Amino acid sequence: MSLLLLIEQVLNGLQFGVMLFLMAAGLTLIFGVMGLINLAHGSLYMIGAFCAAAVAGATGSFVLALVAALAGAAIAGALVEILVIRRLYGKDHLDQVLATFALILIFSEGTRWLFGSFPLFLDVPDALSGPITLPGGIEYPLYRLTLIAVGLVVALGLFLLISRTRIGIQIRAGENDREMIAALGVDIGRLYTIVFALGAALAGLAGALVGAIQSVQVGMGEPVLILAFVVIVIGGIGSIKGALVGALLVGLTNTLGGIFLPEVLKLFMEPSVATSVGASLASMAIYILMAAVLILKPTGLFGARA
Repeated sequence: MSLLLLIEQVLNGLQFGVMLFLMAAGLTLIFGVMGLINLAHGSLYMIGAFCAAAVAGATGSFVLALVAALAGAAIAGALVEILVIRRLYGKDHLDQVLATFALILIFSEGTRWLFGSFPLFLDVPDALSGPITLPGGIEYPLYRLTLIAVGLVVALGLFLLISRTRIGIQIRAGENDREMIAALGVDIGRLYTIVFALGAALAGLAGALVGAIQSVQVGMGEPVLILAFVVIVIGGIGSIKGALVGALLVGLTNTLGGIFLPEVLKLFMEPSVATSVGASLASMAIYILMAAVLILKPTGLFGARA
C-alpha cells in the first residue's frame, strides 16, 4: 500500500467521522440531558437530506438547501418533542424505544408519500466540485475536504455553546440535576425543546451534507443511527468531546479496516479468501473497538462516573 493511498483513506475516515459526530452530538445531548433513547434521530437526518434535495432542486442553491435542512429538521424535532417526546419523560426506556420506533415508521411512510419511493440526488455545488491538490501531490475531492472543515467548525461552535453560554450552562446543569435547575426557575420544558431541536438540526445538517455524495432515500438514517449509538457508547454518554473522539475513531476504524484488513490477510491467505474474511472482520471492527473500550472504561472514554 502506498503512502498516498493511506493518506487518502485517512482523510476519508476523518470525513466519515465528522459526519458521524454531527449525528452523535445531538443524540448524546438528548440522552444526557433528557435520559431519552431516541431511535427516531436517524429520521431527522433523513428529513434534513430530503429538505435539502427538494430546495436545491427548486432553487438551484446549495446554501438555501443547507438552511432548509437545518430549519426543517429543527422544526420537525421541536414538534416531535412537544407532541410526543414530552409524554415519555419519566417513562420506562422500553416505552421510549417503542414510541420512537413508531416515529421511524411514521416518518418513513410520510416521506415516501411526499417524495415517492425513488431516490433524490443533491448535486455538489460547482464551487466545491472537482479535486484539489494537497501537499505531496495528493489529489482529493474538494467537497469531502470541505465536509471535514465544516464538521470541525461545528464541533468548535458546539463546544463554545456548551461551555461559554447561558443556555450551555443550563444544558450542563440539566445533565446533572434537572430538578434543581427547575427549582431555580429555569423553564425545563423550554430547555428540553431547545436541546431536542438543536440535536435535530445537527442531524439534518449531516443528512444534507452527506446527501450530496450519496443518494437521498427513505430509510437512509437507520444505518447511520446504529453507528451514532456506537459513537456515544465509545465516547461516553452526554460528552460532546467524547462524541467527537468516538466519531473519529469509528470513522477511521471503519474506513481503514475495510481497505487494509483484506490486504494484510492476503499475506498468508488466498486472495479470494482474504477478501471475504477481511470484509467480514472490517464490518465487525467498530464493535470490537466498542467492546474493548467498555472493558477498559465501562462509562466510555469521557463518560462521567456512575
